[in-house]
Amino acid sequence: MTEMIKPFVTAEIGCNHKGDLDLAKEMIKIAALYCDVDAVKFQKRTPKELLTKEEYNAPHPNPVNSYGKTYGEHREYLELTLEQHKELVETCKQWDVEYSTSVWDLTSAKEITSLNPTSIKVPSACNLHFEMLEYLADHYRGEIQLSFGMTSQEEEEKIIDFFKKKKRNKDLVIYSCVSGYPVPFEDLSLLDITRIKNKFEKDVKGIGFSGHHLGIAPDVAALTLGAKYVERHYTLDRTWKGTDHSASLEPHDLRQLVVDLRNVASALTFKEQEILEIEKVQRKKLKRG
Repeated sequence: MTEMIKPFVTAEIGCNHKGDLDLAKEMIKIAALYCDVDAVKFQKRTPKELLTKEEYNAPHPNPVNSYGKTYGEHREYLELTLEQHKELVETCKQWDVEYSTSVWDLTSAKEITSLNPTSIKVPSACNLHFEMLEYLADHYRGEIQLSFGMTSQEEEEKIIDFFKKKKRNKDLVIYSCVSGYPVPFEDLSLLDITRIKNKFEKDVKGIGFSGHHLGIAPDVAALTLGAKYVERHYTLDRTWKGTDHSASLEPHDLRQLVVDLRNVASALTFKEQEILEIEKVQRKKLKRG
């Protein structure tokens, strides 16, 4: 019998809490109890470190989604403090779901490392921020997850070589990802999962798929191609103000995704014997020749 793939599903809340701690806690509860995910993930930024002065003071590229007069003010509004993240960790413990966060700069990496979560995520935008990667490799002992969106194959190799030199590659989960919100189906490039798996599986802890598309069918396909880890943005209402909501799953869809992934995972085996027990009755009744 083949070993069953056990999918690990992360609901990325990101900034979909709209800067509201109580809403963030409610989203954790729903993701854990109703959707039955394995983990929830947030994001941590230090806007004045992450952005140039010009970027900080520029208007939001899509003003209707902005929570501030400038892009920097927008980002500040959506940030939760380290103390608030500590509360989120406790809320995750309350509802028995894993807490994680994507870190976008060195200060954020240091802050989230101090919480000692089971995993920390490096988003596609920051996977070449080697000063931050080095800090995580040297000071954080948990699982490092990293997305390959917007990344050339040469850069992928450079990232893997870095973690191998740091002897942290076996703590690394890499995600096939196309960065777009939302990504049309023809750009999802699911077969890249096979390419990444064939090239790097022996070097890392696991292979994942981070999707920013509509619907849930591609995630099931990703599982069959070898992605054990599946991450999807999650919101309570896709019509809410903000960039990520429209490419996120609402609770009923996220719940269905978890069910479908686990059902398909249980089916991804070879027969235990040539004629299964369930077939023997029908064979006796129906088989001819």
